[in-house]
Amino acid sequence: NWMYLIADWLTLIYEALRKEIRKSGYMQIDETYKRYQDPLKDRCPNGYLWAYNSPGVGVLFEWFPSRAAECLNPMLEGYEGYMQSDGYGGYTSWLNDPEHREEKEVILHAACWAHARRKFVEAPDNSVARKVVKLIAKLYRIETWLREHPELERSAYRGEHAAPVLDQIKKILDREQPRHLPQSSFGKAINYTIERWAQLNVYVEHGVLEIDNNLVENAIRPTAIGKKNFLFFGSPNSGQTSAVIYSLVETCRKLDINPSDYLGELFDALPDMQQTEATAWTPARWKAAQSQAALPMAAG
Repeated sequence: NWMYLIADWLTLIYEALRKEIRKSGYMQIDETYKRYQDPLKDRCPNGYLWAYNSPGVGVLFEWFPSRAAECLNPMLEGYEGYMQSDGYGGYTSWLNDPEHREEKEVILHAACWAHARRKFVEAPDNSVARKVVKLIAKLYRIETWLREHPELERSAYRGEHAAPVLDQIKKILDREQPRHLPQSSFGKAINYTIERWAQLNVYVEHGVLEIDNNLVENAIRPTAIGKKNFLFFGSPNSGQTSAVIYSLVETCRKLDINPSDYLGELFDALPDMQQTEATAWTPARWKAAQSQAALPMAAG
């Protein structure tokens, strides 16, 4: 009951965080299963925590007892910007739904090179697959260089250095595709990558994008500890309680904020907080205010 009450109080800030992430124009999306108790069933079925990460802004979790594409509605309806995901078909299914034709025109869908690489790593004893993995490693070395040199213009540098590597990869895939059975591990890797080739190249021309979805996958990992410890949520609806708390604590971790400091101040302020004040209490805005308040002290 304490956790439920805490999440109920935090929902005001949680919804402000949702708006902040949507406004950022860049969301990395992933989902992970968790079991939950359902009194109408004789087993614990799978539900899903959907995670939406905006680098430098925060991460928001939503709970649904489903992995259906319509679970994306609360975050993606009316959204404009970049969406980066793995190869799960629910994302393209949502974008291709006639009801979301307008969103498809204003959402640019990028894919994840980490997932494509994984497919080739899983192709055993294949020298061509190993060559593709080495070429993908070149793409990642370029990203390491860009992180070490933030003064560089990312899209221009990628166009000069990453685009030729991508051309090499594509030539290999086009050459090898007819030579391998579609159901072989290497054939699956080739088809997976070619089917998403346009989305895998989006990051080159758009410097704000990352090469992969690893940041949101890292945000999901702490929830796996709970999956091993408490095994399941107590009801079909109780997952949202954890989703709210996960969102704020994990956002603090992403922004290098001590969650105890942030939540301590937040709970002191919440009883008298007006709804219009909630936007100032997201972790990113709170951190910015703390930094601003420290400036006169530092100057003194």
